[in-house]
Amino acid sequence: MQNKNKTVVKAMDLLTFFLTHPTLTLKQLVDLSGKPKTSVHRMVGSLEEMGILQKDAEGRYRLGLLLLQLGQLVYDRLDICQIALPTMDELRNEVGEAVNLIMKDGQDALYVEKLDTPHPVRLYTKKGRRAPLYAGACSRIILSFLPEEERAAYMNHVELIPIASGTITDKAQLASLVASSREHYYTISFSELEKGTVSVAAPILDHLGNMVAGLSVAGPESRFQSEKLGNLINKTRDAAEHISRLLGYQESFPQSMDTSGI
Repeated sequence: MQNKNKTVVKAMDLLTFFLTHPTLTLKQLVDLSGKPKTSVHRMVGSLEEMGILQKDAEGRYRLGLLLLQLGQLVYDRLDICQIALPTMDELRNEVGEAVNLIMKDGQDALYVEKLDTPHPVRLYTKKGRRAPLYAGACSRIILSFLPEEERAAYMNHVELIPIASGTITDKAQLASLVASSREHYYTISFSELEKGTVSVAAPILDHLGNMVAGLSVAGPESRFQSEKLGNLINKTRDAAEHISRLLGYQESFPQSMDTSGI
């Protein structure tokens, strides 16, 4: 603390109150901070002058447009691959399977990053690969967390063409899986894109709770036996939640469940 500017720290303390209050009066800021009114008044005046706070006609303060502009600039400059890679590497080392980062591109899911398994037997996937949003865990987790109207429009118009032996071709079944994915923050696929493969995926969410990517662990079904799936699901969800927090996500994923019966 001794190396920090105390005035800046006090000003930031005031700004943090706006995380849970859209607007605040000067009196409320004084009460919340416990600081002298003259000190708070001086800091608020400076913050207003700089455009960090705005005061309305009723004397209530809110965060100013400057913070919105700076926040958007920070978000625009985020490189999700760079942010996600350390966590992906840790996950790959823990589970020993391929880890993929997937993003939406048009009506497809696009593999934008991949860390391969050390096992000699592995899936053939690479960066740049595409898959329809309805097929495979990596794709379906993205479909599941699309905005409701966009998701409904896609479900109404998509033709479910079989790709491998396990591809979902029934819209009612797909809708049920999507609903489950949204409730539990993960999904599993069996031979949906390639025969004899299993994939587990979880969503990556931004500071607004919007889906920005999916994280998946995938491999041959011989290494994804039921007794291992619960651990894979929880580790994948935990990694996706950690990346989400790095992007500013403030909520918590649902509690990890007993998945031993999968």
